[in-house]
Amino acid sequence: MNIDQLRFDEKGLLPAIVQDFSTKEVLTLAYMNKESLEKTLEIGETVFYSRSREELWHKGATSGNTQRVEEIRYDCDQDALVVLVTPAGPACHTGERTCFHETLFAGEDTVETSKDGEANRFAIIEELEQLLVEREQTMPEGSYSTYLFEEGVDKILKKVGEEASEIIIAAKNRDKDELTWESADFLYHWLVLLQEQKLPLDRVLERLKDRHSGKKGI
Repeated sequence: MNIDQLRFDEKGLLPAIVQDFSTKEVLTLAYMNKESLEKTLEIGETVFYSRSREELWHKGATSGNTQRVEEIRYDCDQDALVVLVTPAGPACHTGERTCFHETLFAGEDTVETSKDGEANRFAIIEELEQLLVEREQTMPEGSYSTYLFEEGVDKILKKVGEEASEIIIAAKNRDKDELTWESADFLYHWLVLLQEQKLPLDRVLERLKDRHSGKKGI
């Protein structure tokens, strides 16, 4: 597949849905023409076409909120793109992480759902993963996560090891309350480690699913 095979509209544009590579959150909807797409591939950061200004627009060139391109997908009709990125800051000009931060409709019985549409009892894990991405990008003062990212991988690994040891002690003592607390602390520091390593949680879950598909040997 090459750019010439894509189906640009009568104005020479393609809609480009920009999505966070790690969390899969939709960040914005923009447009690309052939030139902006070629520039995106050349520099490895998103470059769009501004319909209002009628010119190329390198996201973050002024604000510093660039988007490093990890993958670009096209749809079955070859007339739309999904651009998976690692953002260096907010996607929205308002300062919000995503341009889709307002809700038009939410049913009274709306509950948090997982990516496969099922009621999600692990929603807090997804929320924390997204929060850690934001913390590493913005590094707010006074945040414990900021402290860990500033200290680096050795400090994070030390905390992961400490919490793992605390889990062992709590389990040996048959202390469910302590085991609960230490397990929560471990999960938090483990997620910090994954973010520091730029390893999406989805990749871990996919490997777990592949390893135990069919439940053979479990």
